[in-house]
Amino acid sequence: MEIQTLADAECYLEGFLNLERTRDFDYERLGLARIRALLDALGRPQEGLACVHIAGSKGKGSVALAAESLLLAAGQRVGTYTSPHLESWRERFRVDGAPVAEDRLVAVLRALQPVAERLRRDPDLRPSFFDVSTALALLVFRDAGVDAGVVEVGLGGRLDSTNVIQPRVSVLTSVQLEHTDKLGSTLEQIALEKAGILRPGVPLVHGPLPPEALAAVMARAIAENTPVEEVCAGKVELSEQGLQMRLGNGQEVSASVFGAHQATNLALAARAVEYFLGRSLGSDELKQLGSLRLPARIERFGDVILDCSHSPDSARALRETLLAIWPERAWVLVVSISRDKDAAGVLHELAPPTRAALITCAEPLRSEDPEALAPLAWAAGIEQVETCSQPGEALKQARRWLAPGELLVLTGSVYLAGAVRASLT
Repeated sequence: MEIQTLADAECYLEGFLNLERTRDFDYERLGLARIRALLDALGRPQEGLACVHIAGSKGKGSVALAAESLLLAAGQRVGTYTSPHLESWRERFRVDGAPVAEDRLVAVLRALQPVAERLRRDPDLRPSFFDVSTALALLVFRDAGVDAGVVEVGLGGRLDSTNVIQPRVSVLTSVQLEHTDKLGSTLEQIALEKAGILRPGVPLVHGPLPPEALAAVMARAIAENTPVEEVCAGKVELSEQGLQMRLGNGQEVSASVFGAHQATNLALAARAVEYFLGRSLGSDELKQLGSLRLPARIERFGDVILDCSHSPDSARALRETLLAIWPERAWVLVVSISRDKDAAGVLHELAPPTRAALITCAEPLRSEDPEALAPLAWAAGIEQVETCSQPGEALKQARRWLAPGELLVLTGSVYLAGAVRASLT
């Protein structure tokens, strides 16, 4: 197909099998042969690009955006590659803190297309959606002449398309039971997959890990001769302005983000950037976190909170954060949950502060039917529950329900956040 517009580019990429989303396939088929063949044919754009490589079950995107902000404050030109996106596919590819221009992205993908089409005909080297996306990001960064790459792992680590880059520092945010059909059924197995990004002599910084996950990571680090450092934040305080925290070296940091769990993510980003730069961050550079925005991660718009929590753990973090700051405020909830998620668990965590809930369908192919979710909401203890098929209409109705002093909370999936965020800004 001829690629002329961003819509064309999205359509072309969607034509590649998204193995990471497919449930019935051999995970080992992902491999790295496809991405290596693609990059070799494109002149190896990954070579010479020093990167911060970020894996983990939760927090990867937050660490990536915080690291990007700090690297920019340190005077670096930065290319950032993350997934998924909220509103626009361009969000996955950022240069110097902004999504790449549409015409630039289209032009680079058009140049990549002949190579991708040639390899597509080879059953052993046929690239996946993430292979082509990763190659596209690396080409964009090379053409932009960035000094630093901030690269988020898509799935796992060992066999992820991004595991061909040259990290100057690696980050492991957390390890939880996730993608068990692909990564393994135990924390140890999942940790080993994520620790597949470790490199000899390249430092790894990690957040608090369960004992069995930590043991697996340390075993891999010893085998790879990888220096390891655990990073924690201290003296964490929450307020309506965000959070305050203390880094491991004693520096005090204020950030305009919400959630005690984000303190570890910010501390990881700061320490990773220090390893990348080979020096400590100054107070003026750390002040950049004061204007950091984390879209759809307990993001505040007045009395409206937008969050993409889609698991019981993340829903609990959302509830605990909001109750810590506004303990007396009841919620009106707008929620959409994907079919493959623990909807009952998510609703159970969100129910205590919720006076009324509107359940909607953010993505027709992936979101659970609101009529199927309504009984789960009632069972969780939410007394007033209605369904609405369209997210925009659900938001309008929820605003009408909102009483003085209440919070309007929108959560449950990335798809819902992407569907409504533009109407909140």
